[in-house]
Amino acid sequence: MAGYTPGQVLAGKQVAVGGVTLGAVDSAGVAWTIDTDGLKGWDGPPVRTQYSDREADHGSYAGPTYLAARVISISGKIIADTQATLDTAMDQLAAAPGLTDTLLVVSETTPRQAMVRRSGEVLLRQETDRIAAYSLMVTATDPRRYSTTLQSRSTGLPASTGGITLPITLPLTITAGATSGQIILANSGTIAARPTITIGGPVTTPAVTFQYPDGTVKQLAYSDTLGAGDVLVIDTDAHTATLNGQVSRRRYLSGTWPEIPPGSSVTIQWTAASSDPAALLTGTCRSAWI
Repeated sequence: MAGYTPGQVLAGKQVAVGGVTLGAVDSAGVAWTIDTDGLKGWDGPPVRTQYSDREADHGSYAGPTYLAARVISISGKIIADTQATLDTAMDQLAAAPGLTDTLLVVSETTPRQAMVRRSGEVLLRQETDRIAAYSLMVTATDPRRYSTTLQSRSTGLPASTGGITLPITLPLTITAGATSGQIILANSGTIAARPTITIGGPVTTPAVTFQYPDGTVKQLAYSDTLGAGDVLVIDTDAHTATLNGQVSRRRYLSGTWPEIPPGSSVTIQWTAASSDPAALLTGTCRSAWI
């Protein structure tokens, strides 16, 4: 296509959704442009709250305020070499925003992502035999914009290892090693992030402690036992505890759900009633932005 090269990045941001990258030229030479004001809702979600009038006084009482679901609309043009290529591209876009969770990635200085679902019609209007205008709408039920980089840190239970006793007297020192039993996860975003904690057995009644820079401590304790090969996933956003990918163990979990404050970090430590070298804790999270 005259003026366009496969792989070319067009002006503005690029938005990838459902296998289509808007704001770039694909391998077939199709240019997917985004209008100057064609990406709406990505910069900030609406809020939801309630106000009640103050009786016999000025003003209102404000209830708790939360971010609402993020509704994102994208509009632009599809420019192709031929009618056949344009038809194929229009079919691609019509199927791109899924009816179930679909990853949407916006390439900006710090690439960010959200899980979205189709929430409106995909509008396609053919203008010529090579150009069509499009508009689509998706909704992210979780309004946070997340880093495309997943942090993952792992540690065994606290233990000392590696010391050696020799049947000789020498000026020789062999230092024992140690497993700290702790990891650090950071959030460079602008809103609190919620980590996922995965514990692999065997381990008895593990307790996970979250220590903040100001000295505040939160803890989640699991009152059951994990056998060899068992994996418990604690989702601090969904407030769930799932064993081996299918069985809820929420009733065995007690404590306070942690978050990682914006622009900060949290030190995660764990202990258990009994220690096994095979037991492993893994913490994962993504930095989050409003």
